[in-house]
Amino acid sequence: MFDSKAFQGKRILITAGASGLGWAMAETFLQCGGQVLVCDVDDEALKKVADRSERLHVTHADVSDEASVAKLFDTVKETLGGLDVLVNNAGIAGPTGLVETLNKADWDRTLAVNITGQFLCARLAIPMLKESRGVIINLSSAAGHLGFAGRSAYSASKWGVVGFTKTLAIELGPHGVRANAVLPGAVEGPRIRAVIAAKAQTLGKPVEEVASAYEKQASLGRMVSAQDVANMVVFAASDAAAMVSGQALVVDGHTQMLI
Repeated sequence: MFDSKAFQGKRILITAGASGLGWAMAETFLQCGGQVLVCDVDDEALKKVADRSERLHVTHADVSDEASVAKLFDTVKETLGGLDVLVNNAGIAGPTGLVETLNKADWDRTLAVNITGQFLCARLAIPMLKESRGVIINLSSAAGHLGFAGRSAYSASKWGVVGFTKTLAIELGPHGVRANAVLPGAVEGPRIRAVIAAKAQTLGKPVEEVASAYEKQASLGRMVSAQDVANMVVFAASDAAAMVSGQALVVDGHTQMLI
């Protein structure tokens, strides 16, 4: 989408960046010339990608843990020497089930990773981003602007991301810092397949039937690819989006209702 110099000299942090959606973003930023630091809780995934590029750096971090995030940003300063782009990608699917069946521990864990983790990272990134007039990209979901039966904790956390992002855009705009949320639809991969299996069990329907419904819920008739989302993230972080801030950028093939 951009050439190999589009992000030359830019310093990018991607949370949960060692696999899946996060790694698609990391690869795309690297292809565009960026210096990329990815953190993850999956040490095996970090090992697999550690040697992919001389401009790639990896570290362990749990975004839901305040001390771990503080250590992460020490690494950002030591490794990158500052920050131009924060991509708050870390998130978990959370529990599947009707509200009355959920337990508080699962609810709390979902919000701790999906929204509190973004707060903890943004809070420490902001001073550096003010210096660089940088960008924050927060990953939300199509469930962040649509209701999602059986996925209340996830949907609530992702709606929270949109509100948090719009507030960041207002607070940071005077400093030349942009903030946007990216809202993917169902992204093809192991995580959505696990969600589909759990949803099928909750509804008492065959997995194949629920999977087909997920694929057809978008007007374009397919699930989103990780690269579709990475392309939007890179665009939103680029100078091509210089006047795009405070937006909920939906990448879902036009989905009107989540199943």
